[in-house]
Amino acid sequence: MVEVLVIYLLAPIAIVFLFQKYKIFHRIGTIIMAYIIGIAISLSGMVSEIESLSFVQDNIMNIAVPLAIPLMLFSSDFKLWIHSLPKTVIALFAGLFSIIVAIISGFFIFKHTDLYLNSNLDLPGVSSLLVGMYTGGTMNFFALDQYLQIDVMTLLTVYTLEMMLTFPWVLFIVGGGFRLFRKWLSFADGGSSVAGQEEPNNNIEDYSQMLDKKNLKGMLCALALAIGIYMIGVALSFAITGKGNPLVVILTVTTLSIIASFSDKIRKLPKTFEMGMLFILMFSVVVASQFRFTAINESNTLLISLFIIYIILVVMILHILICRIFKVSGDLFTVCNIGLLCSPPFVPPVVEALGNKKVLISGIAVGLVGYAIGTYLGILLSVILSYF
Repeated sequence: MVEVLVIYLLAPIAIVFLFQKYKIFHRIGTIIMAYIIGIAISLSGMVSEIESLSFVQDNIMNIAVPLAIPLMLFSSDFKLWIHSLPKTVIALFAGLFSIIVAIISGFFIFKHTDLYLNSNLDLPGVSSLLVGMYTGGTMNFFALDQYLQIDVMTLLTVYTLEMMLTFPWVLFIVGGGFRLFRKWLSFADGGSSVAGQEEPNNNIEDYSQMLDKKNLKGMLCALALAIGIYMIGVALSFAITGKGNPLVVILTVTTLSIIASFSDKIRKLPKTFEMGMLFILMFSVVVASQFRFTAINESNTLLISLFIIYIILVVMILHILICRIFKVSGDLFTVCNIGLLCSPPFVPPVVEALGNKKVLISGIAVGLVGYAIGTYLGILLSVILSYF
């Protein structure tokens, strides 16, 4: 067990080192690297042979996400959203509307199929998870699981299939697919450069100088604040429900983190986003290491795959149509779509492919808003769909 625990703790550091040093790993991305390491651990048989390891895995998963949320949100300048261009706001709400319509309509379509009726799949729960994934990425996906308590195999199957089916979309765009959107949405560029605002670093994950003395004090302050917010969430949970309630904890942590981000001092603390990513990477390795490929052979796999494919197609069609109606440019649509469906870390590589830095802020801002509201939307949708 000690060997596996050491891998869990050191894997994020190794991932960051490779990500910073070698271009090929930079292109792969940190989350995918974490997932690959987790799958390798699973295939090695190290985890299945240690029954007591599940206690350690559960504790890592229960703590990592509530700590990652505040750290990743502290650096988010939501005040930029007040000043951003109207087209960006339109692209955001068009994307959110498309995602919600796609998932709700997909739920009602697939709940009447034989695939669902002959399965034991928690379709409302899966729908909620996908709302979180497509409005905030991995962070919201796993944050929602702490509330929903989806069984591990279903969680990992959804996560694996979502990555397998969504990642080709990113490759298509980066490989030149964005030219189609420029043709279909050939409107004036909807860049989000704001007067008086500096253009952000083109690399949203910049792990350089994290060990510099000048940054350590600020990073420790941010970590202490994140732990404090997490403890408030836990305390409030016990005060309200008499036990540790993931719903109360996650909503408290998210809300307090957004409020804290409006403080200039907190927002300027160094490397908070990257620290949060370290917790997400550790979490991703742990989750992926629990995967069992036997789950792919289950009947639920086809149902989940078709559900995800339906959602992706409907989101794309609706989002493009709405952006065309409101004359949103192809580049702005592209970064906002990626910011929502894949999360902010995927935006800079797409912007690099576009060669249009003016839409960088918009893509990242949309993704950050997704981080902030995705958990709320997922929980709300879970409550609504559970009645059906």
